[in-house]
Amino acid sequence: MATMLESINVTKQFGGLTAICDLSISVPEKSIYAVIGPNGAGKTTFFNCVTGFYKVTEGDIQLDGESLVGLRPDHITHRGISRTYQNIRLFENLTALENVLVGHHPRMHAGWFGAVFATPATRKEEKESTEKALHLLNFVGLRGVSGEVAKNLPYGGQRRLEIARALASEPKLLLLDEPTAGMNPSETEEMTQFIEKLRDELGITIFLIEHDMRVIMQISETITVLDYGKKIAEGTPAEIRSNPNVIEAYLGRGAATQHEAAVA
Repeated sequence: MATMLESINVTKQFGGLTAICDLSISVPEKSIYAVIGPNGAGKTTFFNCVTGFYKVTEGDIQLDGESLVGLRPDHITHRGISRTYQNIRLFENLTALENVLVGHHPRMHAGWFGAVFATPATRKEEKESTEKALHLLNFVGLRGVSGEVAKNLPYGGQRRLEIARALASEPKLLLLDEPTAGMNPSETEEMTQFIEKLRDELGITIFLIEHDMRVIMQISETITVLDYGKKIAEGTPAEIRSNPNVIEAYLGRGAATQHEAAVA
């Protein structure tokens, strides 16, 4: 299977603090790939490096074999990467439709002249953009709320709206940062199924950070585990579940020792 995203010996330092240390991973095309680890392990820092919000100190990050290092976030979006955030970052006073239209803006071509004079080409593009946004709202399960102000949507609806906005930029790689954070069990199960739907129906590669291990084990094909910025394990859900290094990182050395004794 072709590699969609590759991190090659990436290190990210903030002064004397090393947040990511010599990290190499390969995310296969059209897969669901997860990165997990305790709080402060460097997961979101790595997402910020991938999307250009942070510049790597050392190493390289490639999308389809082409380096992303040094590119601005908007240029990386044009390359085909979009993301959501652990804390929802919607335009809360805009409608659901307007939020999605903002996400589609990087794919629009009209310049200031067309916007000011409302040229036929600009009007046609705006109509097509609106139709696409409505289609995405329907796809994420928000049919009928296009005119609703984002802050008035229920929590789960806001999460889905953020994903719809991310999809509007037409990504081939979607980064999801804690997509089930704050959800009840029913909402979590719905979101889990929805993430699989994104991959299966849209063919998008999914790269996610998630603390809910049930979600991770249910949908991920490959998992990388970080601890203090270093990769301590990588493998299938079954391999990660029984890895002593992972158990120690989450539960402490005593739990890892008990696990080793139990399988000896």
